[in-house]
Amino acid sequence: METLLANWTVLPKGLLVTLQVAMGSICIGTPLGVLIGIGLAYGKWPVRVPLIIYVDLLRGLPLLVTIFAIFYGPTAFGIAIPSITSVTLALGIFMASHMAEIARGALRAIPAEQMEASKTIGLSFWQSLVYVIAPQSIRQAGPPWTNLCIEIVKGTSLVSLVGVADILLSARHVMERTRDPLMFYLAVAVIYFLINFGISRFGAYLERRFTYVR
Repeated sequence: METLLANWTVLPKGLLVTLQVAMGSICIGTPLGVLIGIGLAYGKWPVRVPLIIYVDLLRGLPLLVTIFAIFYGPTAFGIAIPSITSVTLALGIFMASHMAEIARGALRAIPAEQMEASKTIGLSFWQSLVYVIAPQSIRQAGPPWTNLCIEIVKGTSLVSLVGVADILLSARHVMERTRDPLMFYLAVAVIYFLINFGISRFGAYLERRFTYVR
């Protein structure tokens, strides 16, 4: 405990990096995944085929492989990307592939007659999607989206393997110097738990909010 208290300042710095990567990934993956999901649900085959390939490819690859590909790939072409940007992008496009399936399933859960009925009253496709289909599909997509966000937060621990100084790598540097890993691993575990517990509670609030809105 004394070692942890004497070196606790390294944890907030690493935590900021973890939160930056997690929030950036969620902000990239959520809207991109929704757009891909719309294409999968309503697009014609020339649109659906490349999207299906993208989704199946990214969902079939381990997250660590995606991180390595985005982190090291551009350097082969002489393109320099900041490390935090590259890992955020990697987690974002990985999340988008899973979010696409969530969005597609939520959209397909709404009866097709509702889209047809909204068009008969003069709404365009996008107006029907925004005002009729989306409010109902959010209720379907909310819980799996929350779970996906939690998985992405846990996935940020992998960025330490490419040298990004997240909370895990920051704690590891101190552990190597002090040779006292137990308290630091416990502290990191508690921090991850608190972040994900907060996300789960927020997701539960949104679920109740959209459930009772008529």
